[in-house]
Amino acid sequence: MRRSSTFARQVLLVRVGRRDGDPGTELVLPDHLVDRPRRRYGFDRFGRAEIEAVMPVSPALAPAPAVDESPAMSIPLLPGERTAARRMKFALVNACTLASLMLGITAIFVAMAGEARVAALLLIACVAFDGLDGALARKLGVASPFGAQMDSLADMCSFGLAAPVVVYASLAGSAPTAAAGVAAALVAACAAIRLARFNVSPKDGRFFCGVPTTMAAAVLALTVAIGLPLPAVAQIAGVALLAFAMVSSFPYAKLARLLKLPPWVWLAPVIGALVDIRLTFALVVVGYLVSGPLLWLHQRRTA
Repeated sequence: MRRSSTFARQVLLVRVGRRDGDPGTELVLPDHLVDRPRRRYGFDRFGRAEIEAVMPVSPALAPAPAVDESPAMSIPLLPGERTAARRMKFALVNACTLASLMLGITAIFVAMAGEARVAALLLIACVAFDGLDGALARKLGVASPFGAQMDSLADMCSFGLAAPVVVYASLAGSAPTAAAGVAAALVAACAAIRLARFNVSPKDGRFFCGVPTTMAAAVLALTVAIGLPLPAVAQIAGVALLAFAMVSSFPYAKLARLLKLPPWVWLAPVIGALVDIRLTFALVVVGYLVSGPLLWLHQRRTA
């Protein structure tokens, strides 16, 4: 009786622990308490697994994820064959990008010294080097993701920072300081958004999505260099309009597409530049800015 009561108490404790549902408590019966009652009371026909099934079992732990201990693979800056000739070409292309960056920084220093027109000419040189590095990379076959990132960072410095500083220096004294500062900051913010969107958006071979930063900087630099005789309010409004055009979704034709136009189309701007370069430049810029909304409406109607 004493032995049977001992076994009953053990089973009762097991059932009570199972009913309480405490997953952290695991009760394991000693072997002499399990095997002895089985032999005495004829429990040999039951398997040991069936008796232990009444005991609470701790929840199984999820397997730990495998740790990838493979060494990190380095990505080469120049994909493809890394010969001495290709490395020289790669260095030449990136030297053009760095030249655009250095010219942009120099333009900032010159504009801070009060020489806005000289700084505008340096910005035009930035535009030339920015177009040169991309053309050389494609022609020499050394285009790479590293070069694309370098070009984007240089564009932000030259066209997203230097161009607003040059515009602010040109408006100093003729426009309210707060209004000139807001217009310059707007150009910098829209240039950053435009460059970031360009890096992650699918490319269209025919049109730009919004005015590119390079073209916007070229327009601003030429405006300062030739000295358009416009009131300060009109200049600030034009700078703000150009900034918003950079982040717009209007399609603007690329330069390669414009060069394919019939020669007689270019005859009018050439003659106008010989007569009055300032007025002709203003009309060409306004016409290009208006072409985006017109193309957008045409695509909406034909879709």
